[in-house]
Amino acid sequence: MVQRREPTARQVRLGVELRRLREASGMTGAQAAALLGANRVQISHIELGLTGVSEERVRRLASHYACTDGEFIDALVGMAADRTQGWWEEYRGLLPTSFMDLSELDHHAAFQKDVAILYVPGLLQTEEYARAVFSSRLPELTRAELELRVSHRMARQTKVNFPHEIVLHEAALRIRVGDRAVARAQLIRLLELSESDRITLRIIPFDLDDFAVASSTMTYVGGPVPKLDTVSRDAPHGSVFLDSQAQLNTYRTRFHKVEGVSLEPDRSRDFINRLLKEL
Repeated sequence: MVQRREPTARQVRLGVELRRLREASGMTGAQAAALLGANRVQISHIELGLTGVSEERVRRLASHYACTDGEFIDALVGMAADRTQGWWEEYRGLLPTSFMDLSELDHHAAFQKDVAILYVPGLLQTEEYARAVFSSRLPELTRAELELRVSHRMARQTKVNFPHEIVLHEAALRIRVGDRAVARAQLIRLLELSESDRITLRIIPFDLDDFAVASSTMTYVGGPVPKLDTVSRDAPHGSVFLDSQAQLNTYRTRFHKVEGVSLEPDRSRDFINRLLKEL
């Protein structure tokens, strides 16, 4: 099997899940390798996402690890069989790898839930808002790098069709990203998107009680089964993916609490309309 130079986040995730199953079974890498007629290095490379693994081997490993969750095993087999060459590949080598990983995550998402405090989430941004966000980056981007990032973000928006729930804090609506015209256009865009059957938009006003639970930004992405959900967090060097079951449970709870203190969708649209009249 040819070793990958740069496995994708999805390939790494498959390896991580196989390692977790092996460790839960109490089996060492050497023992797992012996059961496959392989060597320990091959198992290590599979668990690091550095080499692929056949569908048949995934099922054999799951059986040896005493995993009885049929839906989970089927989902892992689907990941092993995936040979998707997505639209984002045209940006590979031109943008940081994290942009590719986000696009791949979008492509396989069953749903997405966002909590945003300071900025409108990328999938909802207008082109000029996105350009203003990327223009504020330090160190500054070249014009070519800036336009590539804007182009990629706009392309992402055209490719998604999953149910999307967003909770936006009032701060994200009031912070002036760009000039007044950019701010107005972004609010109008949010109103348009809020009418979509697949988008649910809720607002947390400044004066709403229990704001503390909404103190951090998060993106929760649904996988084919709950065990394969992913949380994406922004970091200075790019996106960070969290996927341990403890982390997923924490962020599921966090989203439900934030959702619980936010305005209903109709009241949220009224709120955005009031802000729009102020501009």
